[in-house]
Amino acid sequence: MLYQVNWRKATFSGHADNNCVELACADGKVLVRESDDPAAVVTITPASLGTFIRTAKRGGLDHLTRTR
Repeated sequence: MLYQVNWRKATFSGHADNNCVELACADGKVLVRESDDPAAVVTITPASLGTFIRTAKRGGLDHLTRTR
């Protein structure tokens, strides 16, 4: 990425420097990264982010955190 983007930290992450999910917008896409590994950036569409959030809120991803 050759340009500067304004990263915003999720308010739920608290105030710790290395325990945050951060979001930014660039070229109509949403950029997502974790503050402890800022070089690893995931790029998604706003629609995909909305689907992910709605799915997580309704519990559709809960099975991913269950131990076997």
